[in-house]
Amino acid sequence: MKIGVLGVGHLGKIHLRCIQGIEAYELVGFFDTDRETGEKISKEFGIKQYDRYVDLIDDVEVVSIVTPTSSHFEYARAAITRRRHVFIEKPLVNSIHEASELIKLAEEAGVKVQVGHVQRFNPAFLAVRDYVQDPKFMEAHRLSQFNPRGVDVPVVYDLMIHDIDIVLGLVNAPIKRISASGVPVISNTPDIANARLEFDNGAVANLTASRISLKKMRKLRFFQKDAYILVDFLDKKAQVIQLMDNNQKQDLQPGAMVIPLQGMEDRSIHLYEPRVEEINAIQTELKGLYDAIVNDTTPIVTINDGYNALFVAQEIMDKIEY
Repeated sequence: MKIGVLGVGHLGKIHLRCIQGIEAYELVGFFDTDRETGEKISKEFGIKQYDRYVDLIDDVEVVSIVTPTSSHFEYARAAITRRRHVFIEKPLVNSIHEASELIKLAEEAGVKVQVGHVQRFNPAFLAVRDYVQDPKFMEAHRLSQFNPRGVDVPVVYDLMIHDIDIVLGLVNAPIKRISASGVPVISNTPDIANARLEFDNGAVANLTASRISLKKMRKLRFFQKDAYILVDFLDKKAQVIQLMDNNQKQDLQPGAMVIPLQGMEDRSIHLYEPRVEEINAIQTELKGLYDAIVNDTTPIVTINDGYNALFVAQEIMDKIEY
């Protein structure tokens, strides 16, 4: 299946490498507004640089959009109206209005659109996904050192939106209330932000994102009845701590540590670190779009998922005074 990439900055180059490693795709070429950089990339990867993005779109079946968010809508609209399937990095677009327009166009064109919420494919999250059942409290810390490359959007759209997407996918209830605060420290928009999402079913998510930290952290904790689950997206580790009846030994995972509880002879704590598979998350999500196209199934991260995460992120930004 012929595919082209729009945008070959830091993340775009990663997409090029990942696509070249997927036999199902034929990488036709790329487009980038920076011609000088494009010439270097063309030589490095041995692929064609297009002068016009519309010409690249016309020559392929699938388009991967890895440009700054401000151009997502223009490129996605051009691809969708030409009936090309689209992979588009998060955040989906700049506004809810643009997102609604793309959803309408995609439905009319009958094409598949997948949004690049790559943390859904993080191997540590995949290792514990099935353990998360009706979480009542979630706490996320997504911290990064400052990098000028990411300041085209607020930290809510750049970093926090990953955890927003994951939480929305796990809580089966509408949001009742949002409260948030944030501060622009280095850029003109919030560089550090905290949001509290309260759901109709009583679940609460406390999300913190920063791009001015001294160290990196990518952790999400889930608390639910009789269980605590930790996902470390950065170090690709996961941990499950469950309170179980002692007669549930048949459910004990191999290698789990059993901690007796004083005064509760019939129950014990089971600490388990599930095996985390070594996978390339970006390559996995790109393969997922191919599978959705050839099998005519729904992509794992749909355009509607991208809309929902963007909607909540926008609501959070509306709550922040800066």
